[in-house]
Amino acid sequence: MHYALIMAGGAGSRLWPLSRRRRPKQWMRLFGGKTLLRQAFERATAVFPPDSIHIITGESLIDLTAEEIPEIPRQNLIGEPVGRDTVNAIGLGAAILAERDPDAVMTVLTGDHVITPIERFAASVQTAIKAVEAHPEALVTFGIRPTSPHTGYGYVARGERVAENVYKVREFAEKPNIALATKYVSSGQHYWNSGMFAWRAQTILDQIRRHLPNSHDALRELGRAWGTSQRREKLGVLYPTLMKISVDFAILERAEDVLVVEMDCNWVDVGAWTALESLLDSDDLGNVAACRHAITLGSRGNILVSEDDHLIATIGVDDLVIVHSPDATLICTKRDAQGIKELVDKLRQEFDGRFL
Repeated sequence: MHYALIMAGGAGSRLWPLSRRRRPKQWMRLFGGKTLLRQAFERATAVFPPDSIHIITGESLIDLTAEEIPEIPRQNLIGEPVGRDTVNAIGLGAAILAERDPDAVMTVLTGDHVITPIERFAASVQTAIKAVEAHPEALVTFGIRPTSPHTGYGYVARGERVAENVYKVREFAEKPNIALATKYVSSGQHYWNSGMFAWRAQTILDQIRRHLPNSHDALRELGRAWGTSQRREKLGVLYPTLMKISVDFAILERAEDVLVVEMDCNWVDVGAWTALESLLDSDDLGNVAACRHAITLGSRGNILVSEDDHLIATIGVDDLVIVHSPDATLICTKRDAQGIKELVDKLRQEFDGRFL
């Protein structure tokens, strides 16, 4: 059978003060009243029935997830006791699926992206599933045709064409400088690395066994214990010991049989407040308001954010990010928005996690 695994474990620290430990960015309601996680689920249902969709997130967020997505069976919600990066989140999902269905084909989706239109997204996922069925030992990634030389994304270079919109991967490239990113975009052979994948559950487990044998053994043990009374104990003992590393570094960049499917969609990784400029309309002076009430006077290029009825008003300020939450307000320049993660680290030290 075909299954989807939605990854919803990112902390989203660059989206503080709305993204918090108890309610990370996947639960922000800034886009038509729907959370990012809800949008991810609804996209997935264009291809998969709800009982074939799984979500992996922090163990402390399972109840919140069940409340947000009640259509998914409770046993399809997978909780991590600690974050161990994408290779282990995916590996745990694969180990659970492989125990339930040895022939499982899994599509790994993200819970913090905005992707439109759904019809083209669904077509790309179906293309990837067909590629996996035709090449059962292959790992398939999704590539987004770049619209700008973005230096914050990794890139995938395509090689030989395998089928319509399916290519062999020639190389992966990590976040480049602006000159190299410009070269990638002009080449027409590079995609943004979307962080979404498709493969047989057994295939990715075989790759983990080859490159991370200790992690593989622990993940398989967890998969066997998942439906038993030993699940919680084994999860608490084994999972924190796994090497924290991304699936890109651990597996994809070292594997031999990797394909890329072009996903012809509008795609935004909501990883920082500046991403809102790609998602929301602006006024005549370039101000973007992700809030119910905002008023500006002589202000240009600002990003204004609030989830409640709080009014944000500005006079004569330019290129700021202003984010209101019930107990904290962020104000920074757009050029410094990537430094919010460093600010969160300082908050952790000085306030003992009070505002996190």
